[in-house]
Amino acid sequence: MCLRVENHVILDCGHTGPLVEVTVDGKTIQAYEGEPILASLLNAGIKINRYTVKRKEPRGLFCGIGQCTDCAMVVDGKPNVRTCITPIKAGMVIKTQNGLSKGE
Repeated sequence: MCLRVENHVILDCGHTGPLVEVTVDGKTIQAYEGEPILASLLNAGIKINRYTVKRKEPRGLFCGIGQCTDCAMVVDGKPNVRTCITPIKAGMVIKTQNGLSKGE
């Protein structure tokens, strides 16, 4: 099932850019350029963004406004990117983050 936020009462985030491809943990997905990375991941059925340091528990969407770190992932080799507020671009390489990642 494909789910996308078409109209948000606070965020200006409808998909208006072209359809692009990005790689997530080695898998290619399609996304609309400019939409938040997290929106593209959720649309592709990807709900886990990182695992906690101590208990290795999965984390994903929590606040959705960049205030927490539950959606943090490694994006183009840069760790701790908050995917809920970072726009997607063609060719991005996104990886699930384990703990407090220091990158690749």
